[in-house]
This record gives sequence, structure tokens and C-alpha cells, in this order.
Amino acid sequence: MTATVRTTRRRDGAAGVLFPVIEQIFGSQPPFRLRAWDGSEAGPDGAPTDGVPADALPADALPVLVLHSRQALRRLLWHPSELGLAQAYITGELDIDGDLTEGLRAVWRTARDRGLAGARLPAGVLGAAARAAIALRIPGPPPRPPASQARISGRLHSKSRDQAVISHHYDVPAAFYELILDPQMAYSCALWTSAEAGYTLADAQRDKLEAICAKLALAPGTHLLDIGCGWGSLAIHAARNHGAQVTAVTLAGEQAAFVRRRVSELGLDSLVTVREQDYRDIPAGRHDAISSIEMGEHVGATQYPAFCALLRERLRPGGRLLIQQMSRGSQAPGGGKFIESYIAPDMHMRPLGETVALLEDAGLEVADVQAMREHYTRTIREWLANLERRWSESTAMIGLESARVWRLYLAGGALAFEEGRMGVHQILATRPSASPSQP
Repeated sequence: MTATVRTTRRRDGAAGVLFPVIEQIFGSQPPFRLRAWDGSEAGPDGAPTDGVPADALPADALPVLVLHSRQALRRLLWHPSELGLAQAYITGELDIDGDLTEGLRAVWRTARDRGLAGARLPAGVLGAAARAAIALRIPGPPPRPPASQARISGRLHSKSRDQAVISHHYDVPAAFYELILDPQMAYSCALWTSAEAGYTLADAQRDKLEAICAKLALAPGTHLLDIGCGWGSLAIHAARNHGAQVTAVTLAGEQAAFVRRRVSELGLDSLVTVREQDYRDIPAGRHDAISSIEMGEHVGATQYPAFCALLRERLRPGGRLLIQQMSRGSQAPGGGKFIESYIAPDMHMRPLGETVALLEDAGLEVADVQAMREHYTRTIREWLANLERRWSESTAMIGLESARVWRLYLAGGALAFEEGRMGVHQILATRPSASPSQP
């Protein structure tokens, strides 16, 4: 077996000035070529040429990092992190010629292998970068953030701030989510129970919803409180297929309106009540079952113990609780600068063990935990494929900049689960039956 040897070609121009600095940052040849705004190119062979569609490239083709403007580098000068790169990509000042997912994977892998994540650059590299920036007239005032970047103010996890955070991501036309999700509008990790060719995202989401209903032992007359009901997939499935009485709670006005319309169209008004409210305002009362599907990430670190206490209080003795929640290591509880700036500001994820401990501290008994990380990788890739297939419709509906936010979000999210940087679990718990010492 003969290894493929990639050589490096350099050309005059901006790419020729920048590429030696990039090599110093990476410690060796980076896994991409570079094309600059003046048409110059530099980097290893094996990268796609301009104008060749991604699906026509050989499997080992390297992506090309395309700098359409000096502004992309000016953003990196002010935000030398994933935020600067994300801003440049979202605005179209930076692009990848080739498959975005593969480009991100190659860069992440190289950064990990060479210990670049979080590392401070040596003084010599910083000096070379400064000289290149001056030569290319990069220094200047900070560019304005893209219009799609969240602008959130107020006290952390106050009701008004949480409302603004949720509105930023969810109060867009439901029709956009209909483009990328399955017909049930499930915006959470699916459960892939079959490898058959005809098994679809809709099947996997149906199987996830059915698994939740089974774990909660839903039956006609059972009352389910669905906190963070999203676009209503679980609430509607539980009522329609199991005869459960459901109270569906969401903080997003667009979601509440959509779920009410869908409930009415399906004739489920007698079974499903939709409330647009903060979870902290849920009236007192005890329910047979409670679900919280990928909502706990928005609660916050200091508020989570009170959230667990509320779950216990709203659950009758002997009742069941199902939480589906993303997890992350304690050293990186947020989603990263990009996620926190464009998708879910104030997000907080914790290791699985911490969530279990908090539930137990609240007086709940954890009965079962199911890991679903690999399932989320496939789920998100299906959403990304839907976005790409319906790209023109998506950009017409939400604008090109926001569509590029979604493309970067989904491509990066799938990789985070694939590489184990994030996890997701279903946690089943019960409230123990009342005893003489417990109310």
C-alpha cells in the first residue's frame, strides 16, 4: 500500500503571506488549502478546485478555506476564537469549498492531535501573525456583529431574560422548522431502532415518542405535564395514541400558537391544554407523569436544584418523570462561544452524574438511564440533509445569514456528538410513595 504524499504549492498574494503563519500555528501542514480574496492560493495538493461541486470530489479531497474579504481576518483579530470564525462564516466573508462537516472534522482532529485547543501561541508565532496582518492591511476597528447574533440583557435566568433567550431561537416561523424536522415536528434526539433502508427520521422520532410514553406508563386518563413542549410532538402523540390528558407548557409564543392550531386540527382539544408560560409559573397540582425533553439545558446551574424540587412537587407520589437532557463535561458546561452567541445563550449542561445527583437530592428516585449519544449524531445529520435539500426555501424564509447559522450549528452539533464532546440521556425517575414522614 503506497501512501499519498501531498506537496505544498505557494503563490504570490495574500494566501502566500498567510499560509506560512497558519503552518506555524498548526505546527505543520494544516489539513486544508487556502484561497484569498485576491485569487491567490496556497496549501497542500489534493484540495478541490474552484467550481467543482462537493459531491463530485474524490473522497480524500482536502477542503479549501476561502477568505472572501479582509474582514474575515479582522474578525479573527478581535475574536481569535471560534466566535470570530463563526462570525466570518455566517456573514459569508469566510467559506469552505468542499463539505463543511468534513472540513470541521479535519480541523478539530488536527487541533486535538497537536494540542492546540486552548493553547497560547508562542511569541514568535504571534509576531509572524502581526507582521502578516500589517502587510495585508488587516488591523482596523472591530466589525459589527452579524445581525443574527443574540443581543440578550438583564439578570441571568430572570424570567424576562429567559423569555428573550427562548424567543431568539424558537420564535421564527414554524414553517422553517417544518422544512428540517420530521412531520411530527420533534426537535430533539430521535431513537433509531432499525437499520433497514426504509427506516426514516419520522420512524425514529415516532419510536422515541413511543418509548417515552411507555416509560411514563401513559394510559387513558393519565395526566401528563410536558414542560418545554416544543412544537408539540410528545403532547400530541401521548394524547392521540395513549389517551393521556396533557398540559403542554412552552415559553415560546410561536410554539404555543402552532401547538394550539395542531391540537385543534386533530380534534384533541379535550385532551391537550397549551400554556405559554415560564416553568416557574406552573400552577400547583400533582400529575401522574412529567416530561421535560431537552429543556433542562436552559434552566441554568444555580436554578437547577429548584427546578428539580418543582418537578418533585408537581408529581404525585408514585408518579413518573422522564427527562431527556444533553450533557457535557464539567470543564465546558456551555455550548461554546458560537452556540451561546447564536443558538442558546445562557445554556448550561452538566455531566450525567451531576444531573442524577440533583434529582436524588430533590427526593426523586432514579430508576433508569439510557444513553443516546450516537442517536443524536444521526438525528442532526438528517436535519442538516433536510436543510441542504431545501436550501433555497430556507434562505427565502429566514434569510441567507440565518440559514448559514443553522448550517454551521447542525454540522458542528453532529460532530460534537460523534466525537463524544457532548452526550444525551433519557433519565427515568419516580417520586416515592408517601410515607408517614413525607407529605
